[in-house]
Amino acid sequence: MTVSTTFLGLGAMGSALARTVSDAGHRIVCWNRTGHRAQSLGEQGAVIADSVEQAIVGTRTVVVCLFDATSVRQVLEPVATGLSGRTVINLTTTTPNQSRDLARWAGERDIDLLDGAIMAVPETIGGPESAIFYSGSAEGFAQHRQLLDLWGESSYLGPDAGMAALYDTAMLAGMYAMFAGFLHGAAMVGSEGVPAGEFVRRQAPFLAAMTEQLADYAATIDQQDYLGPGQQSLRFTETALSTVMQASTGQGVTDEVLKPAHDLIRRQLAAGFGEHGTARMFEELRSVR
Repeated sequence: MTVSTTFLGLGAMGSALARTVSDAGHRIVCWNRTGHRAQSLGEQGAVIADSVEQAIVGTRTVVVCLFDATSVRQVLEPVATGLSGRTVINLTTTTPNQSRDLARWAGERDIDLLDGAIMAVPETIGGPESAIFYSGSAEGFAQHRQLLDLWGESSYLGPDAGMAALYDTAMLAGMYAMFAGFLHGAAMVGSEGVPAGEFVRRQAPFLAAMTEQLADYAATIDQQDYLGPGQQSLRFTETALSTVMQASTGQGVTDEVLKPAHDLIRRQLAAGFGEHGTARMFEELRSVR
């Protein structure tokens, strides 16, 4: 059994990625800045390297899952010469432009870079709930598809190295906004002694039902038909959101989570779009460009 893959970074996600490959019968090499994180993988048969230089010897594929873009460059730059001609799969969470910068850096050094965005939590890696987006090297994606598919559903988004990160951060924006909205609502009912566990029992199915409207919003945006039938107007949405904000402060809960959306809608009203559908918020959001 030959060394097939090197893993740099063994946090919760890096360990899950490495363990999945090891469990599939591949011999792996692992390195982590703090060595104790590698102990359990070593006990399962992984080769534990003392340095990054040692970790990349004898392997053609290097998987990087570190803290941020800065740490990726700090780890890879000293061994750039040794990575020439090899494939680096970067699964570190980065911005689109950081991924593009890394791809340019790699290209200048004859390093084949495949950038990935993991749409899963460590516990689901290798299972049906796990999905990973990739962009950058088409050749790298094709050549390593068997490896990539061990972690979850693999999707290639094109040669622009920043596309996987763009999808990732865009989807996380919706997730974090949802979490913030839930916490806001929990604080509101919590002001009257309602446990968060009781609130989530009612809120979760409501939010799930509301996601069914997303396809209609998407169609409206793509068609730019903000005056089509059946749309809730921005004027109505502003009134409804104002009521929610008043209810919040009346319960002693700050309106900081809701205020940015309210301010955005009011700008649309001031511009004369009050009778347009709520989906027209999309136009205001991208106007900062």
